[in-house]
Amino acid sequence: MLLRLSLSSLKRRCNAAEFLFLLHSFQQSIDSAAFVGPRSFHSGGIPLRLRQPPPPPPPPPPSSGERFASSFGSVSQSLSSRRSHGYYPSQKRMTASSKDTFLQERSSVEDPYIFLEEVESEESIAFAKSANEQCLRQLGDPSDTETYQRVLAALESDDRIPHVRLLGYEEGTGDMLLYNFWKDSKNPKGIWRKTTLSSYQSENTKWSTVLDLDELAKEEEISWVWKGYVPLPRSLDDDAISGYKPSLSDDTTTASSPSGRVTRVLLNLSRGGADATYLREFDLLTESFVDPLGDERGFALPEAKTRARYKSRNVLLVGADTGEGSMTSSGYPRTVREWKRGTKIEEAPIVFEGEETDVSCGQYLYDERHREGGAMYEVQTRSVSFYDSVRFVRREESTETGFVKLAVALNTSVSFYGRWMMLRLKADWNPEDSSSDRVFKSGSLIYVDAQSFLDFSKAKEDGNANAIKEAGSKLDYHVLFEPTDSQSYAGYSTTKNYLILYVLDDVKEQLKFFKIGKDGGPFELIGGDEEGKIQSVSASGVDSMESDLLWLTTSSYTEPSTLHLADASKCGEHVVSKLKSLPHMYDSSELEVSQHFATSKDGTKIPYFMISKKGMALDGSTPTLLYGYGGFEISLGPRYASTVGISWLERGGVYVEANIRGGGEYGPQWHQSALKENRNKCYEDFIAVGEHLVASGVCSPKTLACRGGSNGGLLTGNMLVQAPDLFGAIHIAVPLLDMQRYHKLLAGASWMAEYGDPDTDDWNDFLNKYSPYHNIDEAREKYPPVLLTTSTRDDRVHPAHARKMVKKMWDLGEGKEWPVFYYENIEGGHGGAADSKQSAFMTSLSYDFMWRSLTSGDVHNL
Repeated sequence: MLLRLSLSSLKRRCNAAEFLFLLHSFQQSIDSAAFVGPRSFHSGGIPLRLRQPPPPPPPPPPSSGERFASSFGSVSQSLSSRRSHGYYPSQKRMTASSKDTFLQERSSVEDPYIFLEEVESEESIAFAKSANEQCLRQLGDPSDTETYQRVLAALESDDRIPHVRLLGYEEGTGDMLLYNFWKDSKNPKGIWRKTTLSSYQSENTKWSTVLDLDELAKEEEISWVWKGYVPLPRSLDDDAISGYKPSLSDDTTTASSPSGRVTRVLLNLSRGGADATYLREFDLLTESFVDPLGDERGFALPEAKTRARYKSRNVLLVGADTGEGSMTSSGYPRTVREWKRGTKIEEAPIVFEGEETDVSCGQYLYDERHREGGAMYEVQTRSVSFYDSVRFVRREESTETGFVKLAVALNTSVSFYGRWMMLRLKADWNPEDSSSDRVFKSGSLIYVDAQSFLDFSKAKEDGNANAIKEAGSKLDYHVLFEPTDSQSYAGYSTTKNYLILYVLDDVKEQLKFFKIGKDGGPFELIGGDEEGKIQSVSASGVDSMESDLLWLTTSSYTEPSTLHLADASKCGEHVVSKLKSLPHMYDSSELEVSQHFATSKDGTKIPYFMISKKGMALDGSTPTLLYGYGGFEISLGPRYASTVGISWLERGGVYVEANIRGGGEYGPQWHQSALKENRNKCYEDFIAVGEHLVASGVCSPKTLACRGGSNGGLLTGNMLVQAPDLFGAIHIAVPLLDMQRYHKLLAGASWMAEYGDPDTDDWNDFLNKYSPYHNIDEAREKYPPVLLTTSTRDDRVHPAHARKMVKKMWDLGEGKEWPVFYYENIEGGHGGAADSKQSAFMTSLSYDFMWRSLTSGDVHNL
């Protein structure tokens, strides 16, 4: 579900199931209209931070303009033949998902608006289009406004930083090959392009187009949206061209002996922005798709929430929709198949499977052979809930032993670095039967020798008491991070020899640098920040298999992003050179950033950041926008948001982000304290921040607006029904609102670990209390102005949540002062927008609505 978090924060914070659920939401910039959560992910892509999760689904993929015709022959002929095989959509318009349950339950559920759950029925689409026309008639067309023009210019500016990813080295020169996905006014859907490091370091970078998504969409008559790619790792590519050989050399600051290049990737392309994607293999040497019907038999799969990774050049580990029983009730893969090139996916053997009630299951490789003492680890994961997973691991050279069930708590995240298994704890843990009697605190990051822990887990699995005692005596746990009352773990990144730890100290970020010990021994702290700063820092290895170089990106609420090339081995003076910087997209010269704390209903101190004009009059007159999320252990924090600056701050408004419970700002306990029956805590926290702003004279209820998306839409939906007198305007984006049926709609079943199960006593005990759809007060004569927005193509949070809420409020509010506005983007997925123009449109619509609601004095004259 989600929010504005960067991919960097996302990847380092989530296990595989969490990442699958969250990934695509964060691929929209906060500058995009329908922000979906915490930090921003610019269209160029931010360098990924590795947390300790299993490797997740792909980052951004490519596309092929004119090359498509040459690689497939006649476009029309190739499309017709491939559509017959299911590789491409047979029609442009999405049909209602077969997984929707509304038809079977329609007659048995007492909900007069349930018909709006049929995603693309004529009735539903007619409702959406009529509502859109009415919305624009009342609020005006955003594309005619200055806000729209400036936001669009920012989203498509050539001055944005083109963040890159290394995919090998140029043959002959050894120069790094860097790839970037880019959107601008000429390429609204985007182009995948490449350059070299030497060119990237120059002021005028020369790019070569690899795939033109706009041309591909035009040729195939499909509104393709880029959803990332999975590369064939160089270490797994048996093609001689790759030339990769793992190196254990100590000289790793440069790739003096470059080791080949990535030759193949699996592209994920979405129709209109949905999470479900089409998988198509792409050749980086010929820069064309690998024809699934040609001699090489390229891998290709039809639309589904597919999870696929290379096991070798000619074998994939795939979780896909292959028919009945292949997907969980949450709509994610239930089985993993080992699919060999040139065979049918349905005939590929199932090598791992979970239960239908699981969230998902997956299998992947962790290649640590390039580090001292490391090995190739194969991992199988059954995500039995959104936070709990059963994990099985085997070393490549131990195939005769088979997979071993790890003896860890289900909510423990697992990853590897060299010879070490990294364990991130989400509950206090005493590793019983081991040589340690220490209790490790929830929120800690600890590590242990991987082979020793596998031996111990095998003994536990076999139930041999003597073997358990012997294996346990050999375990030696090390603590890399232990939380305090103010400090929490926020993830880590890696280079070949260094681990960069991210720590939040009262939501202010610090970096700590650790070096792997001699002969792969325990980590040694070599330096880092002494105190936290109100800024965002992303440090990602340029090539963590070969080098200690880093992409280092910094930004803050008022300072644009700057990208440096850094060297982890030179801690304290690690910046090698400044590469790129984003210019100021709005005037922040008179702004200041401050941190404050409000007191929630139960006495808990709730931090929030405020961006305001210096010397602001505290007379309650300043239009103030309060943003929050409060769920899934996702932290909000500083990042440069040009949309907020252009649309709100430059007008003289105040922008506030509340770090309420349910998030991850203070570790697992901050999140867990607002789960299920305690969900009221995050709503009480948000109200407390709003009341603190009013009491401080920053604003008044008439000048206070709030905004949230996805889980944050549930938050702001509850503000509408629980605290309507506190706000002068509310924006509810891509929301959950019907908490009685959320688990029956699209991916909703996967979130029951967060919210509860409506089919049990949970509904009567607590869920009904924070279901906005069921708590509209029919007796009220007045509600604050509210704008609800969603997307028809959102296949994660069902658009019916917003549709039904709007229709119900329109019917119950007839003749009352209930100003309810609704806009449903026909494309856009959970991000709410499929391209920059749609993003600018939705952004302008929402910010102009809130500003005018707070300043016009009469919402009916908007």
